[in-house]
Amino acid sequence: MDVDDLPVVEFGFPGPLRDTLVAAIRSGAKTSTSALLLGYEHANEPLPEVGQRSAVVDSDGRRVAVIEVTDVRVVRLADVDLEHALAEGEGDESVAQWRAGHESFWHSAEVRAELGDPGFTVDDDTLVVTKRFRLFRPTNLDE
Repeated sequence: MDVDDLPVVEFGFPGPLRDTLVAAIRSGAKTSTSALLLGYEHANEPLPEVGQRSAVVDSDGRRVAVIEVTDVRVVRLADVDLEHALAEGEGDESVAQWRAGHESFWHSAEVRAELGDPGFTVDDDTLVVTKRFRLFRPTNLDE
């Protein structure tokens, strides 16, 4: 498997948030993530599939890790559980804390621009794609 042949997966937008998320993935602390189903639909992208491997890129676009999807679910925002929130590895200690951070991100100007909806907001019934993954291998940044 050549990391350059894998599809790319991005976490957050380039900058401090992405750098933090990528570091958590590479350390093994982050083993899940969440995205809006609407985002997949808007980008006309298929949902990830169990067994799919992807190259994680950092803020500079370098492929710095390979992850393998182990579980994909579409759930209402209100139904995201503590196990998932903790596995995101972002330091949240409750679902409420996780949700507040994700709502802040999903209500950001960047996400609203990506969706083409400057007034976009989420609610309990918003569909979220929860994805679990394992670190298949970190890549050597010096290669």
